[in-house]
Amino acid sequence: MDKFSADSTLQPAAAPQGALKSAGRPESDTDSTGIGIPVLSEEDALELQAQSMRASVYELLASLLVAAPDKALVDALAGLDDVEAGSSEIEMGWSLLKKAAEKSSLEEIEDEYFRLFIGLGRGQLVPHGSWYMTGFLMEKPVAVLRKDLRALGIVREEGVRKSEDHIAALCNAMALLIRNSDDISFERQKQFFDDHLAEWVGTLFADMQQADAAHFYRAVGFFGESIFKFEKEYFAMQV
Repeated sequence: MDKFSADSTLQPAAAPQGALKSAGRPESDTDSTGIGIPVLSEEDALELQAQSMRASVYELLASLLVAAPDKALVDALAGLDDVEAGSSEIEMGWSLLKKAAEKSSLEEIEDEYFRLFIGLGRGQLVPHGSWYMTGFLMEKPVAVLRKDLRALGIVREEGVRKSEDHIAALCNAMALLIRNSDDISFERQKQFFDDHLAEWVGTLFADMQQADAAHFYRAVGFFGESIFKFEKEYFAMQV
């Protein structure tokens, strides 16, 4: 199983017990030659594609929120195909991200990220679950989160200072759960979302859109809010 990219904050745990790993497919998922090529229906293939897209969006949000995006990411956003902004909130979010990337320089985005999330002492926003749930950092929600992550076989990368309840770390964790659906049930994925994101993440992205320093990140806030609104509805529909 692939580890997170260099700018992520969590990785699969090394311990074999509870570690995330690819599960073998049943014998029925092979072609007539028996060499292990998976046979998927069109419906299954579309579902796999949809889950991959969900994971990719979580990974994009993690990359935008763990640090200021690099030139490659900003250029990729600016190069997105034009989107009909009126069709849905998510499509409007993609359109806003594209426009924000087109209009913003790397220096402006780096300065904005610093003022929003780091600051001199503290940024305008504190993107941690414990802060939004209790008003303090490193409170009980972090201890509960760490216990749940250990049970899922996920640990923080060495040298990373951000705690596990940072929004970027949680987005990475969700992407990992989605990409390892053979080992992690949908019910556990939903439980993790409900326990560690659902209560507060919408407020964070709403605050991001209202922050004085936000320009590029105002678009990130709208996009993130629309994605998590969709995720709540998605989980509710699967019950």
